[in-house]
Amino acid sequence: MNDVIREWMEKAEGDYLTAKREVAVQQQPNYDAVCFHAQQCIEKLFKALLISHRIMPGRTHNLIYLSQQLEEILPDWTTNIKDLQRLTHASVAFRYPGETAENIDAEEAMVIATRLRESLLSLL
Repeated sequence: MNDVIREWMEKAEGDYLTAKREVAVQQQPNYDAVCFHAQQCIEKLFKALLISHRIMPGRTHNLIYLSQQLEEILPDWTTNIKDLQRLTHASVAFRYPGETAENIDAEEAMVIATRLRESLLSLL
């Protein structure tokens, strides 16, 4: 594993741990941040995996696109598109005024991120 891939993985793990800590906070939890960091973790793991296969993923936050790129090189890779859509929606919609994440949104984002994280790490 080269340094670039390792750095993507470290950044992803930092996002995951941040989301995990924040979802557990009892006073003034920031559920918007949980959703954002859960998505970021998965995005960065996708990119690490693609780079490990010599594919430069480009500057995108689109989890579905990244998953499709992965399918092209790993035909056995499958995931639930609705999970990717949920993570993407949660990370984008709750970053700006107008929508706020609730505990249930944060919990769902963590469940999805945890499942995808385990799958992606097993491939790295």
